[in-house]
Amino acid sequence: MPVEEITAQEADARQDAVLDAAVAVFARYGFRKTSMDEVARAAGISRQGLYLQFIDKEALFRKAVAFKLGRQLNAAVIALADERAGLAARLVAACDQWAGRYVGALGGDAADLMCASTSLAGTTLSYYETQFEKALAHAVDISPLAAFCSAAGFAPSDVARVLHATARGLKHSSKSRAEFLQGMTVAAHMFCAPLTRQTAN
Repeated sequence: MPVEEITAQEADARQDAVLDAAVAVFARYGFRKTSMDEVARAAGISRQGLYLQFIDKEALFRKAVAFKLGRQLNAAVIALADERAGLAARLVAACDQWAGRYVGALGGDAADLMCASTSLAGTTLSYYETQFEKALAHAVDISPLAAFCSAAGFAPSDVARVLHATARGLKHSSKSRAEFLQGMTVAAHMFCAPLTRQTAN
């Protein structure tokens, strides 16, 4: 393997480690209270080393948001592709990976973090939300549920949009991940009820 490729892989791995640390610090303290010094300490690098990678806290935050959303989307897509589970279970698992796993994980300044995500990384957030809904819609579209959607006069993308909205709402209103999962399970099984009736017949 060429030396340059190894070097690039190592650089990517180092940046991933920094972004992992940044995500954890931002989640704990919010955007306003997080300092570059705190992120550098968490990442195990010097403050100067952090500034060599990111010009300021805003740039670091944008990159950290994209990094985290990319991982969430990948985990959700993997959950949707799990052929061992039924459609309802896969939809719940995907929504859990996208939103539920973070219920209660944010620190006391979650509102500040959400505001910063919208103002500093709104375009990135919208992009990944769209990709998540497309993944949900695809899972519905290739399932027997697609025929029931068509008969009812709506598209798989409509199901995806409502499920995503439900996940967002439950993420903010649930007191625990278990409560989030319970709510998503109800929603997913309501959408998948025609499949249950079909199997019963």
